[in-house]
Amino acid sequence: MATVRHAHTVWQGDLLKGSGVVTLDSSGLGSYDVSWPARAEEPNGKTSPEELIAAAHSSCFSMAFSNGLAKAGNPPTRLETKADVTFQPGEGITGIHLTVRGEVPGLDADQFQSLAEDAKKNCPVSQALTGTTITLTAELA
Repeated sequence: MATVRHAHTVWQGDLLKGSGVVTLDSSGLGSYDVSWPARAEEPNGKTSPEELIAAAHSSCFSMAFSNGLAKAGNPPTRLETKADVTFQPGEGITGIHLTVRGEVPGLDADQFQSLAEDAKKNCPVSQALTGTTITLTAELA
């Protein structure tokens, strides 16, 4: 069964001096301020499309990786995943680096790396972002 999630943004003003509010409609978890300076310079308490992509990618990868590990017979005790999304004004998103550290009893480092690479390649967010270079650092705790 397909699911659809919803969010919306209200923007006021031009790109450089304007600002907006993005609202997570499906979950109702809140509204978050966005602006060009928060995207291209310092966040100063606001979010950006890249931070939202990083949140989506780190959570999607963690789900895919935990599933792959369980299917291989070694469900994880804990996975901690960080996604770093690089934005270059004038160029766009130039890369995403995933870093995962995991506690997985009974798994060696080579198996961990192999299954992490598979999750990086096959998680739905990675697949949606195929035009972007995605790199990975995977480490057993």
